[in-house]
Amino acid sequence: MEILKFLEWRYATKTFDSNKKVSTEKLNTLKKAFNLTATSYGLQPIKLVIINNKELQQELLQYSMNQKQIVSASHVLVFCIQTNIDKSFVNEYFKRVHDLRQTPKEVLKPFEDFLVDDFEQKTQREIEDWATRQAYLALGNIMTVCALEQVDSCPMEGFLSEEYDRVLKLKDYYLKSVLLLPIGYRSENDVFAHMKKVRKPVEDAVLEL
Repeated sequence: MEILKFLEWRYATKTFDSNKKVSTEKLNTLKKAFNLTATSYGLQPIKLVIINNKELQQELLQYSMNQKQIVSASHVLVFCIQTNIDKSFVNEYFKRVHDLRQTPKEVLKPFEDFLVDDFEQKTQREIEDWATRQAYLALGNIMTVCALEQVDSCPMEGFLSEEYDRVLKLKDYYLKSVLLLPIGYRSENDVFAHMKKVRKPVEDAVLEL
């Protein structure tokens, strides 16, 4: 029941206290939680970019539908997808599997060949759509961890990805921004902090067969 208490506590924070900073310790927890997020095939086609620079946050505000959380947040987490999902990307994953688990390469090869062939047949759009779904998994995971750490957050889809990519030079890293999560600590003036959650009754949200 403890985790439900924290999930009740969290909400999409509209106003952060710009004087409060998320500690390095909590940031490290979020980084590790991101890295432990489950992804399809275990390929991790996602990367987390952490912004802790008020001038940069101010510059990005105009490309974020002027949502003030971008500026007042302690940090802005940018969830990105890899755009270079190719044979070498898949091969690198299987090298990690072999190195960490000592799984014989001849055991890994059939699945490795299958994934290489599968991704070679996909269009770039299909690959990016698949990778974006993995980013949503990571976003949900990080939001839960934030709640457990009592760090406030606000998930955002409303921003100009192309402009973020340009300002942050993400193409240099074969990355594309897909989601934002400003984090920090709620302001005492945020009226949304005291509003009741609006949710369906559990029996309407869950179907048991």
